[in-house]
Amino acid sequence: MVQEAEVFRAAGQGRGGKALTSQSLTDEERTQIEGRIAALEIEHQDLDDVIERLSQQPDQDQLQLRRFKKRKLVLKDSISRLKILLVPDIPA
Repeated sequence: MVQEAEVFRAAGQGRGGKALTSQSLTDEERTQIEGRIAALEIEHQDLDDVIERLSQQPDQDQLQLRRFKKRKLVLKDSISRLKILLVPDIPA
């Protein structure tokens, strides 16, 4: 499952504690990561729309708005981390 793989990759480790690189990804893992990125980008855009609408309301709930903004930042970070996994390693 992608979420499980995401946890290992965020820690920089794959199955068995091996360091992960984009070269060690299987086609299936790459496809799953790309799908996860797409889903996170949709959620990120949806949150952006919600935040925009809430910001225009005079009686907005500031706490809820801050929570949405924080969630949006977390999504952006997750998307960035996953995209890095798809970039091929460049030998030094």
